[in-house]
Amino acid sequence: MTVRPDPLTVEVVDLIGTVVARYYEEYEHAAAEHSLTGAQARVLGLLCVEPLPMRKVAQRLKCEPSNITGIVDRLESRGLVERRPDPADRRVKLAAPTAEGAHTAQALRASLGFAREPLGKLSVAERTLLKELLQRMLGVAPE
Repeated sequence: MTVRPDPLTVEVVDLIGTVVARYYEEYEHAAAEHSLTGAQARVLGLLCVEPLPMRKVAQRLKCEPSNITGIVDRLESRGLVERRPDPADRRVKLAAPTAEGAHTAQALRASLGFAREPLGKLSVAERTLLKELLQRMLGVAPE
């Protein structure tokens, strides 16, 4: 027997889906303005948090490692990413942003207006509550 979600849960899930779809649409547009694909922009953004082996990038983005290799190759050919030995294990190569790559990722993030615009309509207290609720939903410890 399948339990049907209540109407409020259905509505919340639909709203989350709409927010996610609009975010990805804007993200793809912002990436294109920097001559990047959405996938390239996501990889570059992730690497700006910390240099990673390509297999970990693939795990975090939930895709095949061979896809990440091609994306990193293209980012590297543009001078946005470099491969360097992992200080903890010299057999492993880390993908890391170059200074230009970090600048591009920062400019891309700054150009994402969709998230800032609607969030700006919420008070600081409302944004804080939303952050805390999303963290709870995701099982992420509050900061």
